[in-house]
Amino acid sequence: MAAAGFWDRPETAQEVGRRRSRVEKRIQTGESIESKAEELDVLLELQREGEHVDADIESLVDQLESEIHSIEMSMKLSGEHDERDAIVAIHPGAGGTESQDWAEMLLRMYLRFCERRGWSTEMVDYQSGEEAGIKSATMMVRGDYAYGYLKSEHGVHRLVRISPYDAAKRRHTSFASVYIYPDIDEDIEVEINDKDLRVDTYRSSGAGGQHVNVTDSAVRITHLPSGIVVTCQNERSQHKNRDVAMKLLRARLYQLEVEKRQVEQEKLEGEKKDIAFGSQIRSYTLQPYQLVKDVRTGFEMGDAHRVLEGDISGFVEAYLAQRAKTSAE
Repeated sequence: MAAAGFWDRPETAQEVGRRRSRVEKRIQTGESIESKAEELDVLLELQREGEHVDADIESLVDQLESEIHSIEMSMKLSGEHDERDAIVAIHPGAGGTESQDWAEMLLRMYLRFCERRGWSTEMVDYQSGEEAGIKSATMMVRGDYAYGYLKSEHGVHRLVRISPYDAAKRRHTSFASVYIYPDIDEDIEVEINDKDLRVDTYRSSGAGGQHVNVTDSAVRITHLPSGIVVTCQNERSQHKNRDVAMKLLRARLYQLEVEKRQVEQEKLEGEKKDIAFGSQIRSYTLQPYQLVKDVRTGFEMGDAHRVLEGDISGFVEAYLAQRAKTSAE
């Protein structure tokens, strides 16, 4: 990092700095485990001699278990882009206000989850529903292994509840799609031809201050060959919104290519894909009982409201454990 010209490319330099920080944290955790293990030996010896150190031993064991769990999780996050930031896009399914409200509930869940982990989030596109909820939302998530953790959320999420929008108080089933992409860096080549793009500008409609509706600063880019559409209305200038939109497009095109290769590989191996595009991955039932169950892993929690407040670590870890087991077989 002290080399001449290292900081000439700030984004690359920052990424190298973050990687160094991750390595340093692993080393520190390893040293901490070693130190606590030695301390535990001493406490166990004191216990054998009749000292009342049971509470100290229990506390130290809890700390060791937590740090060992942290190491185990980092070993499961060994995918090509697991350490990167993530792009999260949420879209309601058919069903109008019901699904749009459900999509907003999911957005809030992920924002809470990111807060719990100390990650930062930035909303780059937010389209409000006509009555309630959202028509779509896209946000950047920045934090260690953000993509590695959040990739487990890619797929269709199903909600069953008594509708707050139904005067007859009937049960409704709603769907929303969650898409997770790695925030790939500029060194990864994704070929995009200008002739394949249609760029539209319009006035922003989401939250963002007085400037939002003043000029046509929001940008929508359509990639004609794939049909992928990305939008950004977060920045004040059209130029910056275009830059962010192109970043989103690169990430989505890269992910599309990865998924194509996975499908071809699975066809050759004769395996069934466990996360098919558009497949339902999780059901959230609020009435007549509370239960959130992951279709892929079987992991479930009875406190649905706790899950919707961002407590999804159990689902994420169950998914990562299953993936690690599958890879090892």
